[in-house]
Amino acid sequence: MEPDFMGNDLQDFINKNRVWYCLDCGKCSAVCPITRWETRSYSSPRLLIEIATQGQSLELMDDPLFWSCLICKRCTEICPSDVRFVEFIRDMRSLARSYDRCGDCTHSETIQTWGKLMTNPDLHQNRLGWLNDGLRVSEDSDVIYFSGCLPFFSPMFAYLQVEGVEIARAAVKILNHLGIEPQVFPDERCCGHDQLWEGDIETFRQLATLNLDRLKASGAKRIVTTCPECALTLKVDYPKFVGSHGIEVLHLTELIAEMGNLDELEITHDDRSVTYQDPCHLGRHMGVYDAPRKIISDLGFTLLEMERNRQTSLCCGTSCWTSCGQVSKNIQVERLEEARNTGAELLATTCIKCQIHFKCAQKDPIIGNKINIEIRDLTTLIADNLSDEHFSKRI
Repeated sequence: MEPDFMGNDLQDFINKNRVWYCLDCGKCSAVCPITRWETRSYSSPRLLIEIATQGQSLELMDDPLFWSCLICKRCTEICPSDVRFVEFIRDMRSLARSYDRCGDCTHSETIQTWGKLMTNPDLHQNRLGWLNDGLRVSEDSDVIYFSGCLPFFSPMFAYLQVEGVEIARAAVKILNHLGIEPQVFPDERCCGHDQLWEGDIETFRQLATLNLDRLKASGAKRIVTTCPECALTLKVDYPKFVGSHGIEVLHLTELIAEMGNLDELEITHDDRSVTYQDPCHLGRHMGVYDAPRKIISDLGFTLLEMERNRQTSLCCGTSCWTSCGQVSKNIQVERLEEARNTGAELLATTCIKCQIHFKCAQKDPIIGNKINIEIRDLTTLIADNLSDEHFSKRI
């Protein structure tokens, strides 16, 4: 028997996310990356909303867009009625899970599994092995560095040579150069971003509660992270769904931009040309566009913008490690071709997942050479150009 989604839960989700305000104008369909490449059946945010308002619950859950939606927020950015489509998808996924429906997880659910393992309050992790002798941390600093899943991504995606722990080390190095010796938690948990947006609210709440207890006990005033998804989750979703920690949350690029010009840190300049990938969560979700670009300029790079940038930037093609397949690959190839067409020598981003997904696409044995471009995280680029002499003076 088909579950009755036209009850109070669905009505609440429709009302709070402004679904009734849809004008059926089709603007979302024109910009949705999934709609562009999905060939199994035509799907778009507009049509998914129509299905929901008509009460066709099974058709809604079986629609290709329902679990493959990138939550990139491109549709919301262009919607004249401010329909909150990605929030509606998040809420509906949680409802679908109550009927044992879920998306197709990639990598044999390894990443989802380590998130669930971290919900055990008695779990003892060996999470700080990436810290080396040259990095300075403190147990009572006003600033926390939240590394997220970087220590896990390094071994998981070693074959892609992703910068996992390298980003974490670079972040602490930069903070040290700024005169900050951050707290780094040995018992930090995954922030729970993927669980929340996959509809696994129970696991999200368990992870968030454990992190919240540690954050509130830290005495810190600021949390700095190098992951846009961690930043959004800690800043927006924890207070909304679990509880407030009362601590300011910043992406590292925001902190650097706030503290002034990088020239004050006696950096060496790099004269290469760079194009920049705006991560969806740092850009459209949090509105941070200028800080990374200012840093790129301060480092001496020549910034060559892709045709779609800032609010119109194209997503890296996969969200929450769900429904990653040919559609995702097509989106990634499209974006990498756009990066190559700028003539830039380097593609920089500020999200480890962007790097993972793009480097994975580049492994394609047939088209890999056509989309080959060096990919780096802006955090490691900054660290590479910091003067060690200046660092020794500060400490």
